[in-house]
Amino acid sequence: MFPLQRGATGFFRPQDGPLPETDVRIFRATLHAAARAAGGRVGDVVEQTYPRTFHTASIIRRDDERVVLCHAHHSWIAFAEERRDWYEDGFASPPSWSDVFSASGFDVLTAEHLGTPLADLDRSGFSRADWHQISYFGITTLGGVLFNSWD
Repeated sequence: MFPLQRGATGFFRPQDGPLPETDVRIFRATLHAAARAAGGRVGDVVEQTYPRTFHTASIIRRDDERVVLCHAHHSWIAFAEERRDWYEDGFASPPSWSDVFSASGFDVLTAEHLGTPLADLDRSGFSRADWHQISYFGITTLGGVLFNSWD
């Protein structure tokens, strides 16, 4: 079962202290290593800004561009079909070169995993405020919780 830890939703309450942060330098370095493994190059990298919970990048090979999502608070990587400000669906299967992210300490999430209903997950790490926002926005899947822009 995938444990949803504090910071998974990106919601922050000052009384709980700061959220963890994924090291963007490690993400960028791993992107370049993945691009080399894919025989491509790194495209645009857009670092997370409020209210998004993730960084977005791409790896470009010939006529193919893969969108890479990196959670801003946990070392979770996902792949998407296109760039968006938030995701409930539209995730792509990890390409063969995604193992470069795993080797750098990231957890690479599959499209199937990201489509998992929240009811099937360990949600004990969520606060009451997390649940309020999740229900307000009608989010029902793991991917929708992790890769969002709540405003």
